[in-house]
Amino acid sequence: MRTPAIILVVALSLAGGARAETAPDPSRTAPPDAARTEPEVAPKSRAEQLDDLFARLKAEKDEQAAKEAETGILKLWLESGSDTVDLLMGWSIQAMAGKDYGLALDYLDRITVLKPDYVEGWNKRATVYFMLQDYSRSISDIQKTLVLEPRHFGALSGLGIILDSLGEKRRAMEAYQKALDVDPRLGNVRDALEKLTKETERQI
Repeated sequence: MRTPAIILVVALSLAGGARAETAPDPSRTAPPDAARTEPEVAPKSRAEQLDDLFARLKAEKDEQAAKEAETGILKLWLESGSDTVDLLMGWSIQAMAGKDYGLALDYLDRITVLKPDYVEGWNKRATVYFMLQDYSRSISDIQKTLVLEPRHFGALSGLGIILDSLGEKRRAMEAYQKALDVDPRLGNVRDALEKLTKETERQI
């Protein structure tokens, strides 16, 4: 009798068909975004962030946007990467605000020893020396600041003020111009440069 054989063949064929229909589809089981996954972008380094901000500061036509870039630069300069140095810097700024320049110098001396590559340590100490009218030490610290960060418009502006006070008009003008090349929106520096330019023109 062939009936059992026929039934067996039909059963097997149905089973095979069921397996074919339920076999997993690779295209359906793959993660939907697997083919479109983009590589992660590494966060920008501090130097790259500064470069971007300086580019914006110089090229930005909108005053508010330029001010935000300047604020961003100042914020990055203050970040030392050391909790101890950041704490000392905070104390030194408080001492400067209270005109306790001796105490401010104590903190800043420690900062420059602990982290000699920290730009703002030298710049703030130069500022304190300037307030004490110790111009030679102030200039020395400004020079150290500019070695670490040639674009430090605050240090360049301060150097111009000191040189102007010492009667070094030409050198003061050069310092002012360098500051404006970095940050064209330094209104007080521009006024000082224009004043010196007129004075030197009258002397010719």
